Amino acid sequence: MKILIASSYKHAWNSVRPEAEMFIEMVKQGHQVTVVTQGDADYVARFRDNGVKVIDCYPTKKICPTTIKTIHHELKDGDYDICYGFNSKTIPNAAFACIGTKAKMVTYRGTTGGLYRHDPSAYLTHLHPKVSGIVCVSNAVRDDVRQRVWQFKENVTTIYKGHQLDWYKVEPTKRGDFGLGEDTIVAVCAAHVRPSKGISVLIEATHHINNPNFHLLLVGSGFEPHLDQIKQSPMSSRIHVVGHRQDVPSIMAMADFQVQPSISGEGLPRTIIEAMANGTTSVVTTTGGSPELVDDGVSGYVVPTGDATAFAEAMNKLISDRKKIHTFSLAAKQKLNKEFNATQTVEKHIHFFSSLLVND
Repeated sequence: MKILIASSYKHAWNSVRPEAEMFIEMVKQGHQVTVVTQGDADYVARFRDNGVKVIDCYPTKKICPTTIKTIHHELKDGDYDICYGFNSKTIPNAAFACIGTKAKMVTYRGTTGGLYRHDPSAYLTHLHPKVSGIVCVSNAVRDDVRQRVWQFKENVTTIYKGHQLDWYKVEPTKRGDFGLGEDTIVAVCAAHVRPSKGISVLIEATHHINNPNFHLLLVGSGFEPHLDQIKQSPMSSRIHVVGHRQDVPSIMAMADFQVQPSISGEGLPRTIIEAMANGTTSVVTTTGGSPELVDDGVSGYVVPTGDATAFAEAMNKLISDRKKIHTFSLAAKQKLNKEFNATQTVEKHIHFFSSLLVND
């Protein structure tokens, strides 16, 4: 099978790795893969070293004539089977480039919400008439997208991005860096804060925490609007606003558990995946794909979205039981390795692509 990928790889190595390694594995399995991306992206050298053809071309806007022309000629001259676009810039250009070629246009969708039939811009991306199939990062995203497309709902499918545990293996950050002792129970919330992240719910939950040995680290940007609410918490002296950090996976590995109080908009959160890979359990809400990562009462806790009391109850169960933290954390790591591995991702993509070609 001949597959052309249009995506961006100018991001942190770990954030693009699950996607990029999938295409390297496809080449190893005998498929021909071409990636159209920024020529100076860090991953380009690894692509070429592993037999992936790279074309230095990336759109400057949603409709970029140069990009459309470049991809169209490559698709037509190379007789490609699949053209796979990954973001809001590459999808429109790749879709228009598919016109007049035999290539099936496939798009990737990573978040719930934001796709509407009445929005004209949606017809440049996932609702573009040339789109034959949509790969979604989670079942929650799949179910949302199926409500938006006009036809071929069966060609909207879930394929989890694949991971390998050793990609995320890091040394834990020292607790002493935050003035914390080894006997302290530590939870981490890592986020680039916006309303959908539910930080107010988390802070409200801290009013119901009943262990003076518990500390909460808030890692990331945008917590400033919540500082007054934090000061009003009975455990305010044990809530640490850490700010932006480069070592978030290491902080996750240090923590006893991580919390994600999101109220909307989640696809399949990377922070949960990084925590799972390093053997750290989670408390999450029912929104988005989080419940697909966390087995409630087995590898963590899943609580109703927006329910601060329920969130606190789940946290208290972990805070009061180190053995449960250990058991859940091992189960989380095993689940990631078994159900979200890179081999399965490639197999499911090839099967999906093949089904689109058969149903032509």
